[in-house]
Amino acid sequence: MYRKRDKAQLSMDEFYIPFGDGLDANNRWVKIARIIPWDFIEEEYAKNFSEESGRPSIPSRIAFGASFIKEQENLTDEGTVAYLCENPYAQYLVGLKAFRKEPLFDASMMVHFRKRFTPELLQRVNELMYERAHPSDESKPEDKDEPPEGGGGNKGVLILDATVAPADIKYPTDLGLVNDCRENTEKLIEKLWAFSSKTGHKTAYNRRKARRNYLKVAKQRKAKLKATRRAIGEQLDYVGKNLETLSRLKVEAGENRLSAADKERLETIGKVYEQQRFMHDTGTHSCPDRIVSLRQPHIRCVVRGKAGRPYEFGQKLHLSVVNGFTFIEDQSYDNYNEGVRLQASAERYKDRFGHYPEAILADTIYRNRENRAFCKEHGIRLSGPKLGRPRKDGTDENDAQAYQDSCDRNMVEGRNGIGKRRYGLDLIMAYLAETGKTEAAFIILAMNVAHLLRFLLALFWRVLKSVNWTGESVGIAQAVV
Repeated sequence: MYRKRDKAQLSMDEFYIPFGDGLDANNRWVKIARIIPWDFIEEEYAKNFSEESGRPSIPSRIAFGASFIKEQENLTDEGTVAYLCENPYAQYLVGLKAFRKEPLFDASMMVHFRKRFTPELLQRVNELMYERAHPSDESKPEDKDEPPEGGGGNKGVLILDATVAPADIKYPTDLGLVNDCRENTEKLIEKLWAFSSKTGHKTAYNRRKARRNYLKVAKQRKAKLKATRRAIGEQLDYVGKNLETLSRLKVEAGENRLSAADKERLETIGKVYEQQRFMHDTGTHSCPDRIVSLRQPHIRCVVRGKAGRPYEFGQKLHLSVVNGFTFIEDQSYDNYNEGVRLQASAERYKDRFGHYPEAILADTIYRNRENRAFCKEHGIRLSGPKLGRPRKDGTDENDAQAYQDSCDRNMVEGRNGIGKRRYGLDLIMAYLAETGKTEAAFIILAMNVAHLLRFLLALFWRVLKSVNWTGESVGIAQAVV
């Protein structure tokens, strides 16, 4: 049955807050605060500042904790500041000693936090947490220079795969990009026109007509190639005239009238104009370092060839998975062939753990002759069938192993899916090139922290099952968690 209750809103004094006895030790933020290497983060963060002069900076724990919370909860910068004001456990994570209702910092500071925590620093944090979870995997420094003999010294499994973290840009087209250049140059002309002695028309064409000609083609569901090419040529003519006008205005009004952002945008427009003019005149559809966004000129097109997403625009991540932990092997906005990065990933695995992996699980693009020879030389089993024709009888003693490797390799696909669906790796909101890489690295860190919590929970139950149920054994297991 259902009993009707009073619908009146409680007053602030009537609402009970059960924090008189302290915070709950089983809360996830309390557990996360115990496993993050704060001392290492403090040492690296302090290198960004001077110890003798300058304004006191925000502590490293607040900066790192806020950045971590943003990716863990998939929040915006403003949402992260609000979350810290509302959640006492989040304030405990960032190192506060008492609850504060006021914002700890302005939301714009999140950009500076991402600039100070580089992807290399976050990679080292990942490695430190892995060492804490797997202390038995740590090797002695003198063992790292000794090559394995016949693969007998190899341990572990290295899983490799590549994915793309798309950036927050609209799907680019040549016509739309050139139209954006035209509109931006018109705004820059407006800004410099007030400081010049020129009168009359500001542009050498009719702006309304230029806009109308663009929409005439852009609004078509499927415009013809001839009409699209003609529209691009018209917009390029407009942009070229505006660039000539801007060059004269900068001489008369002074280049210092433009802000640093305006100068950077104007430089980007000049590069886009050169690229689009070259492709239009030559009839090609590609050029080196092709710009696809004025606001984020570092973004490049990554050809993936997948169903529904033949092209993606963002940074390409080369990931490796070891015992459930995910590491970023390579991170770049330029498209690259991940198949040639296998040997570097194996060498980096040796630097981390002191030995080569026993097996490398990867898809077809990694199975070239150079990689096969490298793996054979170092006693590494590379997943997949052997080169050459298959056996006539259709049986092979390695079929079972190849099938098992294929199943185990799916772990990295799952990590890619979790990062994109749960943590926002499918849409990087940061605009700068460096902050975009840091945001992707923080997402990988958040995934590893969640995996570490599950690992410690499983270890807790294994400890309970392996010892007698006494007060001493329970205390040991709780200490592990």
